[in-house]
Formats: sequence, C-alpha cells, structure tokens
Amino acid sequence: MARLLLVLALVGTVFWVYAIVDCALQPASRHRGVGKPAWLAIVVLIPVLGGALWFLVGRVRRSAAAVARRAPDDDPEFLGRIAVTSDHDERIRRLEEELAQLDAESDDARFRAQRDADSATPPKTDGDDDARGQRGAVG
Repeated sequence: MARLLLVLALVGTVFWVYAIVDCALQPASRHRGVGKPAWLAIVVLIPVLGGALWFLVGRVRRSAAAVARRAPDDDPEFLGRIAVTSDHDERIRRLEEELAQLDAESDDARFRAQRDADSATPPKTDGDDDARGQRGAVG
C-alpha cells in the first residue's frame, strides 16, 4: 500500500510539474476562460486538480486553434487589405510616372538652355589655343 501511494505521489508530482510548464509555455491566445496568470495560480495552488482543470477547460487544443484561423481567401480582413495595397500600388505608379515626366521636362529645358548658351557665345581662343580650346596643339 505504501508503494502504491509513493507511485501515485510521484505520478501526481510529475503531472503537476508538467501542467505548470505547459501552462507557462502556452501563448496567451491558447488560454480559455481566464488569463494566463490566473491559470498559473490555479495550477500551482491546486496541484493535481488544477492541472486536470487546465487540460480539460483552460487549454485550447491545437486543432481548435487551427479551425479558428482562416485561409487568406476566406478572410475578409485580408481581402480588404489587398484592395488597399493595390490602391497604394496604383498611386505609387502614377506618382512615378509624374516624376518621370518632370525629370524629362527638366532635362529637356537644361539641354535647350545649354545648347542656346553654346550657340550664343563663340569659343574663346588665345593665340596658343587651337579651335577646340586646347593649348599647345599643333594644327
């Protein structure tokens, strides 16, 4: 009889420690009923019964958590974000086009101004310069 009580005490202690560790390591989204600190208090303060309550009531099974999640094409929130993202992409595309047009216009204006400035003033030549403006060139 003493051996049976010793074995039951050992199994109860192992179960109690396992319940504490399991409760502590579970993410907060997998706790049912009360919060994580309350479940830890229940499991620690009521050794075997607290662990049994944790596994039967407080812990959400992995399969139940997976059912709660939806595939992206079934999730209206996700689908709504896609529309917003495509609106942002369209706006970015339009802004890039406008920027490219402005760059092209400013490049054309600079090119025209440079060309007009080059044609208005003849190149300066010293006695030692050739037609291209290089000194000491033999021509």
